[in-house]
Amino acid sequence: MIKAAILLFIATIIGLAFLAGSNYSGSLPVYLLFTLVGNALLFNGLRRRALFFDTFIGLFLWLGFWLKFSVRTALGQVAFLDALAFDRSPAAYDHALIVSSCGLAALLIASLVRERFFAYPEQTPSCNQSGLFLLYQNYRRTCITLFLGLVILVAVSNVWLGVYQRGVVAQTVLPYGLSGVYKWLLQFGLASLSALIIRFEIELNRNITLLSFVPALMEAFFSNVSLLSRGMILNAAGLGFGAIRQLSSMKIRPGLLRIGAVAIAFAVLFVVSVLTVNYLRATSYGNSPGIAVSQYAKTAVVIQGMTVPLFIDRWVGIEAVVAVASSKELGWDLWREAWNERFQVGVLTIYDRRFIESPYKANADKPVFHFISLPGIIAFLYFPGSLAFLFAALMLCGWLGAALEIATYRFAGQNWILCSLIAQVIAYRFAHFGYVPAQSYLLFGTVILNIVLLYAADRILRRYFSVPAVIAR
Repeated sequence: MIKAAILLFIATIIGLAFLAGSNYSGSLPVYLLFTLVGNALLFNGLRRRALFFDTFIGLFLWLGFWLKFSVRTALGQVAFLDALAFDRSPAAYDHALIVSSCGLAALLIASLVRERFFAYPEQTPSCNQSGLFLLYQNYRRTCITLFLGLVILVAVSNVWLGVYQRGVVAQTVLPYGLSGVYKWLLQFGLASLSALIIRFEIELNRNITLLSFVPALMEAFFSNVSLLSRGMILNAAGLGFGAIRQLSSMKIRPGLLRIGAVAIAFAVLFVVSVLTVNYLRATSYGNSPGIAVSQYAKTAVVIQGMTVPLFIDRWVGIEAVVAVASSKELGWDLWREAWNERFQVGVLTIYDRRFIESPYKANADKPVFHFISLPGIIAFLYFPGSLAFLFAALMLCGWLGAALEIATYRFAGQNWILCSLIAQVIAYRFAHFGYVPAQSYLLFGTVILNIVLLYAADRILRRYFSVPAVIAR
């Protein structure tokens, strides 16, 4: 069945590429190069020696670049009318695809070079001598209860106080850096605890149990609704893919009934979360971008209109490269200006102001909301207008993402599920890069702090339970 699914997927890609190539107005060899590199990056992330970062960066960029462009081209719907300087000429399309191919190729080569220095072992080590595992083993029900209590407390208090929600300016700024703690917990801190629970449940039961996925699904649901985010699938995908590889490395084959139960539970909660968040956005945002006030009645039509575009258009990628590559303002002055950008309520981003006809202009003067358009890592790194710089910078980004994942593996318990989650967080940040880039240290610093906290907690608990230190560095 797996081989048949892979063959069907490859056949679908070939068929879509044929249709898109037939409709492409530019040079066919340029589109074929774009197709080759884009799909090579995707399949590179599915190799046995691939890191989780390879998997997620390949998937996000494949969705945002090759799939989005090819589907739109095959349907004859490629226009990119928001791009201010794009003239829709064949040469402009070719240039955008060449820039995209250069960036995708850099990440592919960075992955192949990294493989010479590190790859995961055939089998993941046991965690039965981890201090965190022994704590969970001895106080299992207490740990689950406290975890779920923390999830509900953080989610409900965030909704009540408005500490951190997508598209909304913070209504409450907590003292002593507690607002930052909320952001960490809601973005991936609580999900990191879910990764520990899933790993420990697999170690204890050698299979998928209710406790191995119900708490994680509940955390993903409550956190994303609290954030007004429709991205429940992201952290859940990180945890799920890591769990699949974990089970495979341990030679554990869960029954179809168990897998089906997890899939159905996730699908139901995901749909409910998306519809709930869209309902809350439609009623809370008021005059949100692109939709008239009169349309914000609480109807299924509005919710459907906000939901359907998520499947293709939501992924950042090719449209930003088209807008940036066709601009006459590129150069190192623009690059320096972008790095000096700071968060300002009521001020559109450089990308919104300089490259596209922003759908958020009507909301720029509203002090409650803060909507932005994102260029993504490839378009942002092309601000100087140099393909050589784009290629070199993206190789460094690929190695940085790999380094953070490897650090998670070596210092946070060799937990593949946690590694997958962190890799997804980093890959998503890269795919949606470009706004206040100088503050990226906050996310990467929080990832490092997350690793340090888990490492320190494990060492303390190992001493408490008098277990020798066995986690390899």
